[in-house]
Order: sequence, then C-alpha cells, then structure tokens
Amino acid sequence: MPGTTQGATVRRTTRIFCVSTLYGAATLAAALDAGLFGPTDRRLLLVSNNAVNPETAPSVDTMPGFARIRERFDEVLSWNETVSPFHPGAWGPRGDDVPLWERYVRLLWDLEDDEVHLAVESIQVNPALALCQLFTGAPVDVYADGLMSYGPTRDRIDPLVGTRVGRLLHLDLVPGLTPVLLSEFGVPPVLVPSEAFLKVLNELAADESGPAVPGERPALLLGQYLSALGILGDAEEEALHVDMVRGAVALGHRSLVFKPHPVAPARWTRLLEDEARELGAELHVLERPVLAEVVYQRLRPALVVGCFSTALLTAAGLYGLPVARTGTGIVLSRLAPYQNSNRVPLTIVDALLPDLADGAAVRAWTVPPPERVAELSALLTAVGYAMQPKIYPGLREDAERYLSTRLDPHTWRYFKRRRLAALALPGAVPNQLAFLPRNATVRRLARRARALKRAPGGNRT
Repeated sequence: MPGTTQGATVRRTTRIFCVSTLYGAATLAAALDAGLFGPTDRRLLLVSNNAVNPETAPSVDTMPGFARIRERFDEVLSWNETVSPFHPGAWGPRGDDVPLWERYVRLLWDLEDDEVHLAVESIQVNPALALCQLFTGAPVDVYADGLMSYGPTRDRIDPLVGTRVGRLLHLDLVPGLTPVLLSEFGVPPVLVPSEAFLKVLNELAADESGPAVPGERPALLLGQYLSALGILGDAEEEALHVDMVRGAVALGHRSLVFKPHPVAPARWTRLLEDEARELGAELHVLERPVLAEVVYQRLRPALVVGCFSTALLTAAGLYGLPVARTGTGIVLSRLAPYQNSNRVPLTIVDALLPDLADGAAVRAWTVPPPERVAELSALLTAVGYAMQPKIYPGLREDAERYLSTRLDPHTWRYFKRRRLAALALPGAVPNQLAFLPRNATVRRLARRARALKRAPGGNRT
C-alpha cells in the first residue's frame, strides 16, 4: 500500500499482463521466471477471450494447465467482463472518454493511484491498444505470440503509444532471425530463454493426461481453421487436412493424431477418420484444447505436420522433432490483401520447412544453418517492405536489391506482380518487356494516350 518515506509519498506499482492465448501466457510466465520483469507490488493477469463468439469458445483461464501459470500472479481479471457488453476485439475508448474509463477501471481493479506498467501482445489492435490508451502514461512491454514478430507492424501506431514501448519480448523460434515488429520505434528485441519456456511447458504437461494412442509414436497433424479467416473455403480446408493424412501415410505412418482448432467443425474430424481407415491407418482426435507443445511432450510424435502454425517451429527448434508443411502454396496464392500479417509466418514456414509431398526432403531436413537463415532474413526484408512501405521506408534499398537479384520461379511465390508495380519495385515488369519503359516511342505514345483520355469527350472507360 502507498506509504511515506522522508515525507515523500511512495506509490504502489502494479504490472498488468494481458493475455488471450495459453501460448502467450506461457511466454509471459517464462519471462517472469527468467527475471525479465522487475519487482512490482502487484501482478495482475488480465484475460481476454477474443473469439468471434466468446460465449462458446474456451477462455485461457479455463484451459488445462492454466492453474500452474496462475500461481505467478496475485489476481486474474477478465477484460471481457470489464468492457461488457462490447466485444474485446472491437471496443476501444473514444478520446474524450479515456479519463472516465481510466477512473472506472482503477476503481474496478482496486488500482487506486498505482503506478501502472503494461505487458501486452498485438499492440496495434484491441484489446492491447485499448489498454494502452486507457493508461496514457504507463510504460509498455510487448511480447510476441508467435512468428508474426518477424514481420512488420500491421498498422501505423500512434506515436503516443509506440514511443512508450520499451521492449519486444520474443521466443527464439528461428535462431539467428531478428524481429522487425516495432523496429520503426527503435524498440529492442529481447529473447525469452528457451530453457525457461520449456520449464513452463513441462509444468503444463504435468497437469495433462496424455491421449490414449496405442503402439508406435504417431504422426501429429495440426489444424488451423483457415476458412474462419477467409483464407480458404471450407471444402479447401477439408482437402488440406485430407492431404495431411495421405502425406503422413505415404511416409509410412499408420498411427495418426489430429489436433483440431478449438472451434473447427466436428464433421472435419469424421472425414479424416474415414480417410485414414481407408488407407489402413488409425487416426485419433484430440478433444481437449491443449497446447501443441504439451502434446509433443506427452506423445513425442514421429512427425509433426501443419500448414504454417508457429507450433511447427517449436516442434523443430525446441523439441528436435521432424516436421513437414503442406498447403502453403495455395495459401500464398490466396492470401489477401498483400499486407495480411499472416504472410510472414507463412513465408517463414514455406521457405524453411520441407514439403510433406517430398519424402526425401522430410527425412533429410535439419535445423537450418546460418546461411539459410540469412537468405530468409533478406527475403523477409523484401516481403516486409512490400507489405508496409510507408511504415518502413528505410527497407526499400534492401528490398530493391533482393528483387533485382533473387527473383526466380521459386521466390516469385512470395510476391505479387501487381504489388511490385504499385510500389515501382523490380520485378513489376517481365524481363522480356523491361525495355519498354526506356523506349522513347513507347513513352511518347503513352503520353498521347493519357492526353486523349483527359480531353473533353475522351474515352474515360
């Protein structure tokens, strides 16, 4: 409680940790265990359920293993209850209402006149952004919940928020790769030690009984529910999961485990069970919403298959498990707009991990060497600039260098000619037509056509 020292009032300090996923909560717990947060008088864990229909989706604090993480905090609060009846992913305070909302929240959470520090994820969107706006002077730490930290900030952030961010805490998912997120504000990335993260995952696994999967180590198939994001249609995502089954069986696996997205339709799992049975394999479905990393510890799968889930990188990097990707090609071709923040995780997985259909590549794959990571870093610089050129204008020269020298039939999959044309980047014009912009006759005809189009009565269609 506030007191006095030599006549000066000492304010109580409270750090508020905002989480929406168990993976994020585990990351914060690991950062706390590693001593990355200084001492405070109170630690509050603010839980937000950002599902489209929060009433029907499990919240972080109801998931298996959460009790172990909860021990590190003095109290657990609900952001959904705080802003009810508004949806936590859609609501943010109007500028004139900020003082009123701050007083309300301080009263509700017993903050009094505490000095507040924040730790949030996805600062460019609500609820993290709303929380930063409510506590206008609070220092902010951002922690990365997955591979998106290696890409650009999704939207331009108000400097009144961005300049208060002190650190970006992230896991070493791709050793040697440096996050780009929030670098426009000079925010330094800080590693959360893998050892601390594994320790937290061990705690979660200790609270979870393993699924009954008889016999050999299974192949684990990870569902993502991309159709809910509008990236794939329902039928296309069903086909993607069927390809996972067929690919795993083709590599010799007869025991399969499917980990569905928590809100994916149940009919998908029945389809996969039928497909596996026809191929002479047996497929088990994980019914409980547990972290993939907990499943790794319980089952030690012989292979982990997914599209572009962050869990593929934790399987390979933290557990040394064989991994394979599938469906990244079609998702790369469908992902829109180009600025979609899923593009960076998708690019990382597609560029680093072997295709499930290439059995030899799957069997031979190892953790990428430094030169391979350097190639990926150059690729992500070009992709990141093409995604957010106004936020990262300083990346243009590197992007031009990459596009001038590294575009080939494979790397073209990561770019769109229309996007390159809009930014006047190399590759916008096919090589066989590259002479046209330099041709005086072509330029003269183009100017004449534009003049005719602008003239009264000209063709404006």
